[in-house]
Amino acid sequence: MITTLDIPTVQAFLLVAELQSFTRAAEALGTTQAAVSMKLQRLEAVLAKRLVERSPRAVRLTADGFAFLAAARALMDAHDRALTGEREVRQQLSLGISDHAAGPELVPLLERLHAVSSQLSLAVTIGFSRELLDAYDAGELDAVIVRREGSRRGGERLTEDEFGWFAAKRFARRRGEKLQLATLAPPCGVRALAVRALDKSGIAWSEAFVGGGVTAVAAAALAGLAVAPLARRIAPAGLIDIGPVEGLPRLGKSTVMLHSKVSEPAKLAALRTLAATFRSVAGKG
Repeated sequence: MITTLDIPTVQAFLLVAELQSFTRAAEALGTTQAAVSMKLQRLEAVLAKRLVERSPRAVRLTADGFAFLAAARALMDAHDRALTGEREVRQQLSLGISDHAAGPELVPLLERLHAVSSQLSLAVTIGFSRELLDAYDAGELDAVIVRREGSRRGGERLTEDEFGWFAAKRFARRRGEKLQLATLAPPCGVRALAVRALDKSGIAWSEAFVGGGVTAVAAAALAGLAVAPLARRIAPAGLIDIGPVEGLPRLGKSTVMLHSKVSEPAKLAALRTLAATFRSVAGKG
């Protein structure tokens, strides 16, 4: 008897391998965890090999799973090429990502999005939440990953971040000295949050560094120049939250949301994978 590989089953295996989670793979496929488990069991039965090891804390590929990975990716690439044929025109997915929302998730997000979007042409913009939402509302972006703004409703919750006042361990603030801040330029919502909190508490401040991106702001804090208001998930190693020691006001929490208005199957599939990837990586922080 000749056995054949089922494309949806191989796709499920790849998502489990890449997201290291049956739950996140199910989210990406728009199905249930039980359905993904059954697909993996069928694949292992066809190959007569154990591909995945599961534990309460992790999902890992076996040696056979790693060996099958390249063949599975090649199969999916060939499948996608067979579907698209010789057509040169591809749908474009325009995505906006807030710099303060992306953090360390940005690299795996873009890697995974590129890997699963062979039928799409990607256009990614990094910017401020407010400006990205304006572009989204104007129809200039298909989807945005942003921090929740004001009373805006709708969207899909990806994660919730807690903010703090991060500085280098050697940072020292002299008595009576203004708090030196490292922030993004207006209209950054995190900057506005920090400034409102300081003004309400009567704490004098000045901006010692205004960066064009969160990476630059974090670098200024690591250099000891200033204190940066950052989400704990985003703050790099080497920074500590000095808020409690310095008596700085609590900054609270902020929710990262995915807003989308796409209906095309390829775009929807890419965004499901995007959301699952973000939750998977953010959950490890």
